[in-house]
Amino acid sequence: MTLRKTSMVVLALVTLAATSGFTSGRPAPSWRLSETGVTARFRGLAPVSGRVAWVAGSAGTVLRTVDGARSWQRVDPPGAAELQFRDIEAFDAEHAVALTIGEGEQSRLYATADGGRTWRETFRNDDPAAFYDCVTFLDRRHGLALSDPVGGKFRILATADGGRSWRVQPTAGMPDALPGEFAFAASGTCLVSADHFGAGRAWFATGGGERARVFATVDGGLSWRVTDSTLPSGPSAGVYSLAFRDPWHGIAVGGDYATPETAPDAAATTRDGGRTWQPAPAEPGEYRSGAAWLRGRTALAVGPSGSDISRDGGRTWTEFDAGSFDAVRCVPGGCWASGEQGRVARLAWPH
Repeated sequence: MTLRKTSMVVLALVTLAATSGFTSGRPAPSWRLSETGVTARFRGLAPVSGRVAWVAGSAGTVLRTVDGARSWQRVDPPGAAELQFRDIEAFDAEHAVALTIGEGEQSRLYATADGGRTWRETFRNDDPAAFYDCVTFLDRRHGLALSDPVGGKFRILATADGGRSWRVQPTAGMPDALPGEFAFAASGTCLVSADHFGAGRAWFATGGGERARVFATVDGGLSWRVTDSTLPSGPSAGVYSLAFRDPWHGIAVGGDYATPETAPDAAATTRDGGRTWQPAPAEPGEYRSGAAWLRGRTALAVGPSGSDISRDGGRTWTEFDAGSFDAVRCVPGGCWASGEQGRVARLAWPH
């Protein structure tokens, strides 16, 4: 048998395994939907454990569960019905910080310390040129929020008190933005830390310009270095989501929101903290807006046209679900996904 024929047989076997729900002889997971009782689109997702999770989305909607998604409490901040939540970060069942997006005063941050019974607006953007996209926390006290470029540079907000107050950071250590470059407020993961590893490390991803890039900081957002990713960029294309399982190993996914069912070369990996990126040999092939590490070398990616799993650190991906999701997060106790029409789900494995 020739090498070409051997390769075709191997490809056929891999395809059969993928379409029959198995990868390397292991069963594929599935999403188990939860009834939320609302139709908001939840791009903000913050699970804390297998029992506690928060979601935030359109029309100012914020929900919380403390019983593993069997029931949900609606805990919207008052006066936010006209705003669009795109990110939420939670520390436990009582403490969370949520971000609304938009130009000027539509970009706001809210904090709660009592499970959403009361909220305090802790930041309201007063610069009409700023547009905040994502928020992340490096540890319990230190957090960052990202705005699209203002005056040719991306803008960073910082907090040192758990989100109770915020300060715009100086831009002396921020590289210049490319013409047309911006970040995507699609899943709350355009700005991430290494799962609260602290040590001042964070990353954010971009698109829109000539190249899709990844910025990295090791000093809590005071200075940043930038490198090109391998993902294509364009007016609605680039890196939509980052996920780091430690300070060195990360994955990037994205594509073009305008053409969600085709996204060549729209996944990449790094093993050096984002200094260099390698294209995934077998990427999802469709637009993906969210990514997360499950455990070890296993990762998940989600988008409006489906969900994928990688068992080799993000190099190859296999679709396991065709439902629509925007965001995915994994914590000890399980993985969660959220999206349009009030969709929230937990990852389940066959027995």
